[in-house]
Amino acid sequence: MTPVYDRVALIGLGLIASSMFWAIKRAGLAAEVTGYARSAETRETARRIGLCDRVCDSAADAVAGADLVVLAVPVGAMGAVAADIAPALKLGATVTDVGSVKRHVIDAVAPHLPEGVHFVPGHPLAGTEHSGPESGFAELFDNRWCLLVPVEGSDDAAVDRLRALWEGIGSNVDVMDADHHDLVLAVTSHAPHLIAYTMVGVADDLRRVTDSEVIKYSAAGFRDFTRIAASDPTMWRDVFLTNKDATLEILGRFTEELFALQRAIRTGDGDMLFDYFTHTRAIRRGIVEAGQDTAAPDFGRVGTSGGAAE
Repeated sequence: MTPVYDRVALIGLGLIASSMFWAIKRAGLAAEVTGYARSAETRETARRIGLCDRVCDSAADAVAGADLVVLAVPVGAMGAVAADIAPALKLGATVTDVGSVKRHVIDAVAPHLPEGVHFVPGHPLAGTEHSGPESGFAELFDNRWCLLVPVEGSDDAAVDRLRALWEGIGSNVDVMDADHHDLVLAVTSHAPHLIAYTMVGVADDLRRVTDSEVIKYSAAGFRDFTRIAASDPTMWRDVFLTNKDATLEILGRFTEELFALQRAIRTGDGDMLFDYFTHTRAIRRGIVEAGQDTAAPDFGRVGTSGGAAE
């Protein structure tokens, strides 16, 4: 495949950035990929495993001359990173990100970018509960969705070029408004993660169920909760603090639904429970039919190929 960009810079070298590197190399989408991570230990690990063609010791060095800069840091750090790299950005370069929240990232990053640099926020809907430079793999994005969220005045050619990269990586690509993105993700990712964290916390607090019983007798549902709750705490702290309104709205709706189910259980309303579970079962079938999961008993989550999406 013909390279989409001559040079790509990855700022942050965790699961998403490392997977991007392997996927870009698999498809020949960039002539050179540079990388930077704040931690010297992470940079050393990246060099040891051959992650990136060149690992730099400063973000400014990594972005110098890059045609595409990918901000793959926690959403709470995006603004500071943008301010740091702004003076070193090449005229005509595109800056994108992989954060799970979009309105906050736009507000934090856009003011720092100089005239003549294109900003096209993005969000690949893929991930696992693992983190760090050694957790990435080229297949992470295959047949997953990547949402692009152009800002006012985004250059159409820059958006199309970024779309070509993500499609070359293996993703399906859609374009979405920032506020709608944040509401959709509050439903599909953010609130479910918070519920998973809560359920695991409840099991830990319920002293009538011992730690050994929780581990030994975990049914598939609780195992999936613990898998999700093992996700990177820094990333998820920042997600909830920066997508506060949408997450609270969905949690309010969740609470209403939970009260309705509690009432049905208390009053013995089997018809309500059956109808509710029938409806939610159909949603699961739709996800499987769309190719976004598998109907296998283990949900396909064997090895590193599956896990919690952002």
